[in-house]
Amino acid sequence: MSQAESVAAAAPRAPRRVWWTLGILRSELTTTLRRGRTLALLGVLAAVPVLVGIAVRIETGDGSPAGGGGGPAFLSQITDNGLFLVFAALSATLPVLLPMAVGVVAGDSVAGEASGGTLRYLLVAPAGRTRLLLAKYASVLVFCLVATLVVAVSALAVGALLFPVGEVTTISGTRIGFGEGLLRAGLIAVVVAASLTGFAALGLFVSTLTDSGIAAMAATVGVLISVQILDTMPQPAGIHPYLFPHYWLSFTDLLRDPVHWDEMVRNLGLQAVYVTVFGSAAWARFTAKDITA
Repeated sequence: MSQAESVAAAAPRAPRRVWWTLGILRSELTTTLRRGRTLALLGVLAAVPVLVGIAVRIETGDGSPAGGGGGPAFLSQITDNGLFLVFAALSATLPVLLPMAVGVVAGDSVAGEASGGTLRYLLVAPAGRTRLLLAKYASVLVFCLVATLVVAVSALAVGALLFPVGEVTTISGTRIGFGEGLLRAGLIAVVVAASLTGFAALGLFVSTLTDSGIAAMAATVGVLISVQILDTMPQPAGIHPYLFPHYWLSFTDLLRDPVHWDEMVRNLGLQAVYVTVFGSAAWARFTAKDITA
């Protein structure tokens, strides 16, 4: 076959590969977001702002200040502006609940297919292991964003229902309009979702190490808890800046005027390192793995 004939024969394959990839991604997203466990996790996350808002409303019903010096950040500002419930809810869920939900979905992404006996049939399709792994990671990233937006939208609705909304007083003491405050709340949700990408890659890697979905989910959540504990201990302070959750709460700098970007940039850079390292490890493991289930 001549070179021209080879190019002509290969040309139709590119569009087909694109359609195969998009089809796999659509299938993964549908499967992930429609799964009962996923919906239950999203339901729990949506309930957190509701519970926080109701608790603050009851506590401040007699005119006493909210929080009493404890609780998540921004709790005391909720009574003056319901928009602060978004920031308080994200501060409350980011250390444990949000990443735990991501850990369950990421840990089950590959291992769950293996334990259910469907992974081998997925690989029969002409998509290949690399594209299948990328589609699974993309579906986990979408879940990161969906889970974060569920918390933010639930908090915004409850905050607007139970408390007044208006101009936002920043951490710096200046005031910005409600529209700009809402825009910053949306940007904060995106930053929080991006902060979970490194942990999602770690969970994907763990999922390639075993054929048990439950074991992968438990191991991923166990890593999360262990690293969170390590990040609070003063003895290993030298390694704290290299732990994936260390800069998670840097999103609060978006409520300064002007915005402080330094720690957020460090956070996103650190997540990029984790995505690169554990994404590559997951690819190396998955492409060389003997699929028997």
